[in-house]
Amino acid sequence: MDWVRIIPLMSETVRLCSISELPGIDQAKEFAVGENMVCVANVGGELSAMSNVCTHRGGTLGQGVVLDGKLVCPWHGWMFDTKTGVPDEDPHKPVPVYRLRIDGEDVYLEM
Repeated sequence: MDWVRIIPLMSETVRLCSISELPGIDQAKEFAVGENMVCVANVGGELSAMSNVCTHRGGTLGQGVVLDGKLVCPWHGWMFDTKTGVPDEDPHKPVPVYRLRIDGEDVYLEM
């Protein structure tokens, strides 16, 4: 019998931005995290962070708009649930979502 060793992935917490840099209500914004880009969406006052790359055709989600409680990719209109990363068009193609934490005036991202 072959054995596979499973090593848990370690999460990394990084400072993302200050509170003043976050998107306004029903807006989205892109942030650089190392070599990656992250999208932060403010849906009705609730913040969510997710990969900035649309799983449909690679669109930049942080340049999209919030409509009907979903983040809309600006390239082809795929609509994503910002809490789960699941698109309405194909639930088998979610984008990764990340945890946000606010500490004082700073916003941290757990990847």
